[in-house]
Amino acid sequence: MGEMIDVGDVGLWVERRGTGPDVLLIAGLGDTAEAWQSQLDGLADRYRLTAFDNRGAGRTPLPEGPLSVPLMAADAAALLDALEVPAAHVAGFSGGSFIAQELALSRPELVRSLVLMSTCARPDAYFRTMTGFWHWMAERAPSERAMLEAFYLWVYTPRAHADGTVDRIIEEALAFAHPQSVDAFQRQLASFAGHDTLDRLAGITAPTLVLAGELDLATPPRLGRVVAEGIPGAGFEVLPGEAHQPFQEVPDVFNARVDAFWREVGARG
Repeated sequence: MGEMIDVGDVGLWVERRGTGPDVLLIAGLGDTAEAWQSQLDGLADRYRLTAFDNRGAGRTPLPEGPLSVPLMAADAAALLDALEVPAAHVAGFSGGSFIAQELALSRPELVRSLVLMSTCARPDAYFRTMTGFWHWMAERAPSERAMLEAFYLWVYTPRAHADGTVDRIIEEALAFAHPQSVDAFQRQLASFAGHDTLDRLAGITAPTLVLAGELDLATPPRLGRVVAEGIPGAGFEVLPGEAHQPFQEVPDVFNARVDAFWREVGARG
């Protein structure tokens, strides 16, 4: 069971699982703590995992006023402070990886290590055009189902579309009791489209692993490589045959890789 934790002007819905070294999981555009279910289930025997709904997603409200990646990073920092976690392994995917970058820059003492999945440092022309399309697609799609069917073309592999995985995910999304509003989707999207850490990446001091899906259309490997090259000592790996969300499509592969990385970081002390 989750709980609402006050981090200032908003309460974040938080799910915690397991025992061991602390791990903070940061979701991306529109996603909630449930996006990390395979990690909450698969890694709880080794880690104390914390996942949460960013402001404007799921059960976490979206107050009036500007929304930005640094603000969501401040939420993540305030959450760790509220939970009295002195430092955590931080993993973020897509927009969550943007938040993780800002967290590592603004509160480096809280970040024991970084895993950045499906990431970038500065959106390029393709990314800006893509997110602009998503913005009006959310308003003009004939139904929520149609919106998800279109949106997930950028998110999941052709394999997942063919084998029924995407159909199952759509049904789960439609049945979810706390759907994201169009306004919240667009405001989150605008904040992620404005993300820019390119000239500040050298300031990230945490051990970092950047992962990219070979078939990722939204944040292709070329964008992740730029992030890895900008962070001192960062590792970079491409997952063959995978797209934007391997942690959902091939969770055993993803879990094994991040577990090995976190163990390496732990061994270094």
